Amino acid sequence: MNEVMEREQNIVAEAPVKKEKAKIKKVLIICSKGKIEDVYAALVMANGALMEGIEARMFFTFFGLEAITKKHADHLHTATVGNPAFMPTLPTMVAGLPGFEAFASYMMKKEMDKLDMPHVTEFLQMIEAGGGEIYACKLAADMFHLKLEDFVPEVKGIITVGDMYALADGEGTQIIFI
Repeated sequence: MNEVMEREQNIVAEAPVKKEKAKIKKVLIICSKGKIEDVYAALVMANGALMEGIEARMFFTFFGLEAITKKHADHLHTATVGNPAFMPTLPTMVAGLPGFEAFASYMMKKEMDKLDMPHVTEFLQMIEAGGGEIYACKLAADMFHLKLEDFVPEVKGIITVGDMYALADGEGTQIIFI
């Protein structure tokens, strides 16, 4: 054993191989939640991608569909119950009191207005105007008995999951799930 340790070691370090970084060319953002904080995260990311010259497509599924329905788009709420990041010093029980979610949603929207953030429908219009595409999930739309006319005009179509994956086709695509 000592003999092995005493032998001269020739260690050859390999030259680092420079790998070319692949640029993000397209994002597919899947929004599955209908609370204001989740929807805005998806909208901000899609709009930001478009502003950086990155192709952006959005796919709304399950409760995320609320964000693109004419009835609910501009009337989303913030999650108070079951959201540990929401007012962490507040006892959990308070978040479930009647009217608290409405109050929290009002306060959240007030802060967003101070930052001049567009309302959901305006954000969707901006994304479409910037070349982004917005789609609804067929399975979820069928489950909730929604038709194309129930959605805001920026919704390009109601598509299957297979169609959604086809939107992600191509090199340089990132899928973001919210």
